[in-house]
Order: sequence, then structure tokens, then C-alpha cells
Amino acid sequence: MSARIETDICVIGAGSAGLSVAAGASQMGARTVLVERAKMGGDCLNYGCVPSKALLAAGRRARIANHSAGFGIDGHATVDFARVQAHVAGVIAAIAPHDSVERFEGLGVTVIQADARFTGPDELVAGDTVIRAKRFVIATGSRPAVPPVPGLDNLPHLTNETIFGVPEKPAHLLILGGGPIGLEMAQAHRNLGCEVTVIEMASIAGKDDTELVELLRSGLAAEGIRLLEHTKALGVAAKGGGVCVMTEKDGVAGEVAGSHLLVATGRAPNVEGLGLEEAGVRYGRKGIDVDARLRTGNKRIFAIGDVAGPYQFTHMAGYQAGIVIRNALFRLPAKVDYAAVPWVTFTEPELAQVGMSEAEARERHGEIRLLRWGFHENDRAQAERETEGYAKIVTLPNGRILGATILGPQAGELIALWALAISQKMKIGAIASLILPYPTLGEVSKRAAGSFYTPKLFSERTRKIVRFLLKFG
Repeated sequence: MSARIETDICVIGAGSAGLSVAAGASQMGARTVLVERAKMGGDCLNYGCVPSKALLAAGRRARIANHSAGFGIDGHATVDFARVQAHVAGVIAAIAPHDSVERFEGLGVTVIQADARFTGPDELVAGDTVIRAKRFVIATGSRPAVPPVPGLDNLPHLTNETIFGVPEKPAHLLILGGGPIGLEMAQAHRNLGCEVTVIEMASIAGKDDTELVELLRSGLAAEGIRLLEHTKALGVAAKGGGVCVMTEKDGVAGEVAGSHLLVATGRAPNVEGLGLEEAGVRYGRKGIDVDARLRTGNKRIFAIGDVAGPYQFTHMAGYQAGIVIRNALFRLPAKVDYAAVPWVTFTEPELAQVGMSEAEARERHGEIRLLRWGFHENDRAQAERETEGYAKIVTLPNGRILGATILGPQAGELIALWALAISQKMKIGAIASLILPYPTLGEVSKRAAGSFYTPKLFSERTRKIVRFLLKFG
């Protein structure tokens, strides 16, 4: 006999988006049910942000050990790959209690670990439980998208869900895809002593500023990462105990052999098996259709996170959760605003972006101003010997900030200032007038902003005014 639950809000999916809604709703007094069929914490904790950054951190330590001669320190890193993977697992384990069933039950959430399927517009079945709710939130996330490359279905390969469990260090890691996941895994494994080849059918980091991507490209190549851009994967096959990728570029066929293959060609939304048709929820290849309030075609049902897009970031999931809470619990007509969404590729140096790129700004506004300041002109960067890259800021002629791209050390931290500026529609003077501690990397942003005024400040007209005023004492 099935159990029945009547509740205020039912959340499907215990990833970043679902957990944020469930925790907030329960603590605000709503009766809350959370349904999850797999691991609590979802992709971010178990297969995405957390393990990837842990692996990158290990690679960075190895890199530092191998490249400290400039500081007067000689050394060489010996990589124990099994212990590196144990470090990754340890980081996941340390964070897992925060996302656990026990914690959420302690918050008053009813957690059901089962598949969920809608049977009507206000009802779903999870295991042997029938749940009726005033509001539903679909937060089922996404999974690795496997491209239709001949032979891939029959060849063992890695994705972000399996790469962190490889017990032995790959001798030569082949990576299909030159987006953030592909580039981060390429550099992490290269720093840990692997040979790495990235195969990308277009350009690497295709959503970022092309000028700064070119600098990143040069740096990755200098580290020994082989980048095969504008190269199509025609097929894959097993070869000599490893794997071979048949390629084509400009009509010329080739092949690349390696020990392991990582597929990092994007994500696909998890919409299958949810009974969305029965619930009156429309969806397509890119996920569930939602309006600016994140409501589906059924106004009782919201969708957030990777399953709804348009940005597949953990921080976007948290932002969208707040929008849903305001709509579902407080009946406020809160709408999403994606004008100041930052993202970061956590290579070394990091590549961070918020707002419009140069190309987007020119297309939309025509006349713009570009401001730049290099890390080689920053004293802290010189002291750390991390001087590659620069900040590039896009403004209107009147100084309104439209976008920012930073390639350099801790770019992911530095982009936060520009995200605030864009979200609050600030002008460049607000950043230029900041008083910042010295020596810090943050001065790069201030100096870039200050360069907006340089042409006028040191113009001949200004010099004439100064000379005139000095005549009076």
C-alpha cells in the first residue's frame, strides 16, 4: 500500500539547486519534501566543482614544487597518483555532511531516496510514496553529453563522473572538448606528469574573450599540452591497450593515440522519466522551458539549475533558488537577471568573465571604451612571480561598465568586484576611486579603471590649466 504525503513544496533533485531551495523553504516554515534518486550533493559535490578543484589544487602543488628555482628553491615533485585521488575523495567526504540526508532531516525536510515521476499536474510518485504539493521544483541537473562519434558507444571512456576514480596515472590522456572542464582536466593532469592532448572541433574556451583566450592558449601549449583545435573526431577505437582517435582538420586525416580518453563535450539536461508530459511541463533538447520567474508551463511547477539553464554553474543554481523561494513562498513576482553572471575557467592562470565581451558590446552599443592593465605592472604579482595576463574592461564612452574579462592569478576572486559593479550599474569612477591595500592583486582592477581618465588627465589641456593656476601661487 502506497504512503501519501501532503506538503507545501516538493523538490526533485538534491544537487546544489535543490538543496538550496529545500533548506531555505524548510527553515522559513514550509513543509518540505526532497526527492533524490542518487547521491546527495549532486554533480557539483560528487563529480564536478569539488573534485575538479581538489585535483587542480594537487596539480598546482606539483607545479610549484617543479618550478620554484626562481625563488631560490630547488626541488622535484614525486606524484603518487593513488594518494592524489585519495585527497580528492577526502575533500568530497569533508563536505558531504553538509549535503547529507541527516542534515536535511535535521532541518525538518522529509527526504525520500527514490526515482520521481509526475502522475498529474500536482502529484508525483517517488518509490512507494505519492506526493501532492502546492508547489514543485524540478532540480534534476544534467549529465555528460556524449557526442555521436563512431565507436564511442562501444569503447570504455571517461567523463567527469568517472575521471576522479581512475586508480593509475594516465600515461597519455586524450580529451574530447576544449571547454572549461576539458581545459581544467588537461592542465591538472599535465601538472601531475601526464601527457595530454585536447581535441576541439572549434576553438578552445569558445565563450570567452578571444584576445585573452589567445594568451591562455599560448601558455597551455608552452606547458606541453597539445591543442588540436578546429579538429573533428571522426571515430575512436581501441589500440595497443589504449585508445586511438581518428581526426580530420582542413580535409587532412590524422590520428592520435593515448592511454585514456576523457569526453568533455558539454552537458545534457536530465528530463527523462519524470513524467513531464503528465504534469504539463514543456521541455526540449536544452532542458525545461521556464519564464523569467522560473515557472514552467504549469505555474505550480518551477525548474532551476542545469535542467533549466541557461547557465550550468553552481552559483547560478543558488541564485535561481532564491528567485524560486521569493515566488513560491512569498508570492513575490521576482524575475531572473542574467546581466552580471560571472564564470571562471580554473586553469592557471585563471580566466574569468562577467557581463559583455568586447564583441558583444560592439554589436549592441557600437562605440565603446576598452581598458587594460597587466599583471606584470602589479607589485604583488611580481613578488609571486605570477605576472602573466591582464584585466580587460569594457565600458560605454560615459564610463558605464558593460563587462570585464580577467586572465591572471586569482582571476576568479578578482571578477567579483566587476560583477558587483555591473549588477549595480556603476560607472568606472566608482572602481577608480577605491582605496585598496598594497600590495594586492586587486590593484589591477583599480589601475584598469583609472586608465579610463588617463587621456584627459594628462592631456595638453590639463597641463595648460595647471600652469595657469600655478601663476597665482
